[in-house]
Amino acid sequence: MLTEERHELILQEIKKNSVVYVSELVTLLNTSESTIRRDLNTLHKDGKLKKVHGGATALDKGINTKEDMVAIRKKLHTNEKIEIAKYAASLIEPGDFVYIDAGTTTEIMIDFIEEKDAVFVTNGIGHGKKLVEKQCKTFILGGEIKWATEATIGVEAINSLKKYNFTKGFFGANGISKNRGYTTPDINEALVKEEALGRTRNPYVLGDNSKFDEISSVTFGQLSRAVIITTKIEDNEYKELTEVLEVLR
Repeated sequence: MLTEERHELILQEIKKNSVVYVSELVTLLNTSESTIRRDLNTLHKDGKLKKVHGGATALDKGINTKEDMVAIRKKLHTNEKIEIAKYAASLIEPGDFVYIDAGTTTEIMIDFIEEKDAVFVTNGIGHGKKLVEKQCKTFILGGEIKWATEATIGVEAINSLKKYNFTKGFFGANGISKNRGYTTPDINEALVKEEALGRTRNPYVLGDNSKFDEISSVTFGQLSRAVIITTKIEDNEYKELTEVLEVLR
């Protein structure tokens, strides 16, 4: 079978099932595992699929329009979040004026903050409480409290941000995409994130591996606008588009 024929059949399987596995393709195409891996590498480089461990997935995923409650998200990818949060907290220095976005990883980050000679602003209700308990000087944005994320949102929150200029900011995202940037499902929350991001000199987006190649309804920043802190990047193409800090080498 010609290479072009194999590639076409692989893409047909991807289109039909959204995911293909090396072992299945070996049987389907009656060829070797090394040949299939070379085919997947080529198609990945050509931007026709996304190569993952053991196979490949379709590039075009659905757009997420909803999000889980905080209580549910706190239980997901906990070990990764802890490592990311610990590293992020270590970046805070004396004299910093820090924005901490609502989110489960940013909330864990507060547990590891040791620098007390810094000022903090947050739109996370639980975040503000934890910061005060650590005796950190803290301001919380006014506005409507969003039930699902326990974040303050809306016009009042955005107006509150307009007076601030942050040295560092730490942001959560529901999706991190090479084409769509940093995304979240809610337009009102996205507007708060966008305003805070624009007022931050050194912004960081904290994202475990589940966030990559995911797209939610609303983009609040382009990929190059922030440094990504993650555990270990699986797709090195992200490093060509922005700085990526990997906490596990």
